[in-house]
Amino acid sequence: MSYSRPPPRIEGMVSLKVDNLTYRTTPEDLRRVFERCGEVGDIYIPRDRFTRESRGFAFVRFYDKRDAEDALDAMDGRMLDGRELRVQMARYGRPTSPYRRRRRRCGV
Repeated sequence: MSYSRPPPRIEGMVSLKVDNLTYRTTPEDLRRVFERCGEVGDIYIPRDRFTRESRGFAFVRFYDKRDAEDALDAMDGRMLDGRELRVQMARYGRPTSPYRRRRRRCGV
């Protein structure tokens, strides 16, 4: 089963976490509003493993830290698709592998 294209090279990009998205918000919707603040390098909307529906948040990555800071200031609290966005600097980067390693149980 093919999931999608591999993630782009995101080294050096600054990532914002965007919360409170509707399930119908697309990467194109986010790109349209966030590109006003600077050049967007990547947009990632995590999906539920089984239903493939949006989990209600996204990561928007900028090439320049100042652009990301401007976007944080401009977009936090802004309305999109009838919801008030909550934007913050991302605390963690994207996992290196789309598959999580399973822990082995002793004796199994």
